[in-house]
Amino acid sequence: MSLHNIRLDVMNTIEPNIDEYLEKFLIPVEEIWQPSDFLPDPQAPDFYDKIEEIRELSKDMDYDLWVTLVADTITEEALPTYESWLMDVEGIDQHGPGEEHNANGWSKWVRAWTSEENRHGDVLNKYLYLSGRVNMREIEITTQHLIADGFDIGTGRDPYKNFVYTSFQELATNISHKRVGKLAAKAGNGPLAKMCQIIAGDEMRHYLAYREFVKVIFEYDPSQMMLAFADMMKRKIVMPAQFMRETGGQIGESFVLFSNAAQRLGVYTSMDYIDIMKKLIKYWDLDHVPDLNAEAEKARDYLMNLPARLTRIAERLKFQETNHKFTWVTPNGVM
Repeated sequence: MSLHNIRLDVMNTIEPNIDEYLEKFLIPVEEIWQPSDFLPDPQAPDFYDKIEEIRELSKDMDYDLWVTLVADTITEEALPTYESWLMDVEGIDQHGPGEEHNANGWSKWVRAWTSEENRHGDVLNKYLYLSGRVNMREIEITTQHLIADGFDIGTGRDPYKNFVYTSFQELATNISHKRVGKLAAKAGNGPLAKMCQIIAGDEMRHYLAYREFVKVIFEYDPSQMMLAFADMMKRKIVMPAQFMRETGGQIGESFVLFSNAAQRLGVYTSMDYIDIMKKLIKYWDLDHVPDLNAEAEKARDYLMNLPARLTRIAERLKFQETNHKFTWVTPNGVM
C-alpha cells in the first residue's frame, strides 16, 4: 500500500471519533465567549464613556507592544487562508459523503475550530479600532496582502505534517497572547489583559486537541509519523504570518521586523520554540515509540538531540534594534 493510501486509511480510522474531540476540546457556540463580552455595548448609556476608557488606557503602552498586538491581530484575521489550507489536507473531505452537512468528521472539526478562532481577530480588531493608537487602514492593507499573498508552511496536503504544525503553532499563539496580556496588565490595561488571556485559553484547548491527533497517529503508523515530525523540524516551523508586509514593502519584510520586536519584549523567543519542541517530544513519548523502521529510528535520534543543538545556537543569537516605524502604529499616543 502506498504512503498516500496508508495516511488516508489512518485518517479514515480516526474520523468516526471526531465528535469525541469536538466535545472535549471545543465549546458550544451558545456557551463560549463572544467579542461583544469584552467591548463597549453600543446600546448601553455608558458606551462613549467605555470608549474613552479604552483610549486612556491605551496611552501608556509600549510601542513594541502595540506592534506585537497589531501583528497578532493580523495573523488571526488571515483565518480564511488557514481554513482553506486545512480543508485541502488528505482525509479531510469538505463535502462529505452524500449531501449531508458536515458529514465528514474531519471537515466538521475544521469548521468548528475555525469558528472559534474567528472570534479572536474580531475582538482584537474592534479593540484596535477603538484604541486611537493605530492606523486601521494600514492594518487592513497588511491583512489583505497576507491573505492575497498565499500561504506555504511546508506541509503540503500531508495530514501528519499538518498536525505537527498545528500542535506547534497553537501552543506558540497561546504563549504570545498570554504574554501580551501580562504586559498589558503591567501597563495598567486590565481590559486588554483579560481579552488576551481568554484568547490564550482558546489556543491552549486547540493545542491539546492537535497534539492528541498526532499521539493517536503514532499508535497506528509510528514510523511515518516519526518521519513527518522530523521533516517538519528540519524545515523549521514557520509562523502563519511569515509573508506579512506593509504598504510598499516586500513580502515577509514586516514579519521579520515584528518578530524582532516580539523577541525584544520576550513575547515569543527562540527559547520558546525549543521549549515547545521539548513539550511535544515528551507528550508523544518519542523515547518509547515502538515498532520503528531503520529510517524512523534515525529520525527519532535526530529529534531527541535537536533541542540541545538549537539551544546552543539560540544562546548565540543577537537581535538588533531597529529604527523601523510601522505604518500600523501611531507613535505618540492617542491623537
